[in-house]
Amino acid sequence: MAGWIGRRPPFSASQASMTPPSPTPGRSEPPRPAPNRGRNAYRWAAPGDINAFFGLALDNLADLVLAVSLLATVFQFPVDFALSHFVPGTAVGVVVGDLLFTWLAFRLARKTGRSDVTAMPLGLDTPSTFGMVFLVIGPAFLAARGPADAPPEVVTAAARHAWHVGMCAIVASGLFKLACSFVAGPIRRLIPRAALLGSLTAVALVLITFLPLLDVFESPLVGLLSLGIVLATLTARIPLPFGIPGALAALVVGWGMHLLGSAAGWIEGAPHASLDPAAALWPQEWLSALRLEWLEGWPDTVKVLPIVIPFALGTVVGGIDCTESAAAAGDEYDTGSVIGVEAIATILAGACGGIIQTTPYIGHPAYKAMGGRAAYTLATATVIGLAGLTGSFAYIYQALPPAAVYPILVFIGLEITAQSFHATPARHFPAVAIACVPALAALVTLQADNLLAAGAKPDAALARDLYTMRVLSAGFIVTSLLWAGMTAALVDRRLRQAGAWAAAAALFTLFGIIHSPYADGRLFLPWSLAPLPEAATGRGPIEMALAYALLATLFVAWGFFEGKIPGSPPQDPSS
Repeated sequence: MAGWIGRRPPFSASQASMTPPSPTPGRSEPPRPAPNRGRNAYRWAAPGDINAFFGLALDNLADLVLAVSLLATVFQFPVDFALSHFVPGTAVGVVVGDLLFTWLAFRLARKTGRSDVTAMPLGLDTPSTFGMVFLVIGPAFLAARGPADAPPEVVTAAARHAWHVGMCAIVASGLFKLACSFVAGPIRRLIPRAALLGSLTAVALVLITFLPLLDVFESPLVGLLSLGIVLATLTARIPLPFGIPGALAALVVGWGMHLLGSAAGWIEGAPHASLDPAAALWPQEWLSALRLEWLEGWPDTVKVLPIVIPFALGTVVGGIDCTESAAAAGDEYDTGSVIGVEAIATILAGACGGIIQTTPYIGHPAYKAMGGRAAYTLATATVIGLAGLTGSFAYIYQALPPAAVYPILVFIGLEITAQSFHATPARHFPAVAIACVPALAALVTLQADNLLAAGAKPDAALARDLYTMRVLSAGFIVTSLLWAGMTAALVDRRLRQAGAWAAAAALFTLFGIIHSPYADGRLFLPWSLAPLPEAATGRGPIEMALAYALLATLFVAWGFFEGKIPGSPPQDPSS
C-alpha cells in the first residue's frame, strides 16, 4: 500500500471513496464498446508512460535504498550481505507483479476493445518496509549476533538467520493474502475503514514521515532542497517546466547538491564510500534460497506474525481500494485477480530471498491522467529486475545520498496519512487519531533502546515509565487496529460491537500478541509466564487482559440499556 508517488487521484474530494459511479436511476447504461480484437487495437505504449515510469520506478528504488540503509545504519547489518541476498529476491517480486499487471492490462483491453487501458501499478510496500526492518529482521539479527564486537563468522550467521526469518515472514504474508483474495469483500465489511487505515496511518505518520526527516536534516543542503521540490510537485501538484517528473527532479537536484557540497568540503564524500559496487555485480548468493534452508527461521517467524499479518491485511484492503479507484477511472479490473497477483508476487519474492512484500499502488487514476498505458509497468519490471538481479543496484545505492532519496518517503507518509482521513468518514477521525498513539510509544521505545544499549541506567521511576512505553508499543500495529475499531464502534453507538473489540484485545493480551511485557516482544502462554521485570508489578499481562475484559463487559451491558436512555440518536453512518 505504499506506492504513493502521484497517488492523489485527479478528481474531487467527493470521490475520495473511489467507488465506481452508479448509473442514473431510470436510465440504462450506455452500451459498452464491442470488443475489438484487431492486432493493433491496444496502444500499450504512449508518451505518458515516461512520467508514469519515473514515478513508479523511483518509488521502488527508494524503498530498496531505505531497507538497506536502515539495516546498515541502525542495526549494523552487513551491506554486502543485504545486496547479495535481500535485493535480488525483492526485485523478483516487483518483476513478477508488474509483468502480471501488464498482462492483465492487455487482457482487459482485448476484452473491452479499448485502446486506453492503463495497467495497475505494483511495487514494494513502504509501511511494511519499516515494519520488516525495525520489528522483524533487525531484532532477529541482533538477537542472533549477540555483542557488537562479534567475530565476522558470527555476524554472517546472524545475518543469514535474519534473512531466513524475513523470507518466512514474506511467504506467510503472501499466503495470507492469497487466502484473502477469495474473501476480500467480507473482510472489508467486517472491519471499519478507520481501523484498517488507522493502523497504517500510525506507521505512515510516526515512522515513514518522521524517521526519514532525521536524515533530511542531517544534511540540510541536500535534503531540504529535495524535500521542497517533492512537496511542491507531488504534494501541492505544482508542475515543473517541460513536464519534468517531480520525483526525478528532487533526486537529481539533491544528488547535484551533494556533489557540489562534497567538492566544496561542506558535505562528507560518498555516502557509502567503503562499498565496492563492482564486487556486488551478478550476485549468486540469493539462489541458495531455492534450497529451502530458510524454513529454519519459521519458529522465530511465528513470534512476529502479529506484526506481519496486519501489514498484509493492509495491502489486501489497499488492493480493493486500488481496484475501485481504477474502475472509477474507467478500467474495471477483477478484484480477486488484483489481490491474487500481489499474493503470488509476494510469495515468489519471499521464496527467492525477498524481504519486502509487494502491493498494488493506489495511484492508478493519476497514472492514467498522465497518459500511461502498459509500457510503464513493463519498463518498471525491466529496470528493477535488471538493477536487482545484475547487482547494478549497488551503484545506485552508493551514489545516492539518503537525504536526496528520503524526501520521497516523507511524501509517501504524508499521502498515506492524508488519504486515510479522506477515505474515512469524518465522524471516525478520532478513531484514526487514537490509532497513532501506540506507534508514538514504539518510536519512543526505539530511541530509548538505543540509549540503553549505549549503557544508560534509568532510575526506578524512569524504568517504570519505560516499561509502560514498551508494553504499549508491543504489537502496536494490532493495538492500533483494535483501538481504532473500538473507538469507531463507540462513535456509531454500537456498544456491543465495541465490547467485542475490547474482548479481542483481552484475548490477544493474554498471549502477548499485544502488550507483551518482554523486551523481545515474545508470545507466551498465560499459564506459563516467564519472570516479569520488576517494573511490571501490578501491570502484567494478566492484569491488562482483565482490564480489557471488564471494559468489554461494561460496553456489552451498557449496550442493552443505551437504547432505553433518553439522549441523542445514533449518528448517521453516512456522515
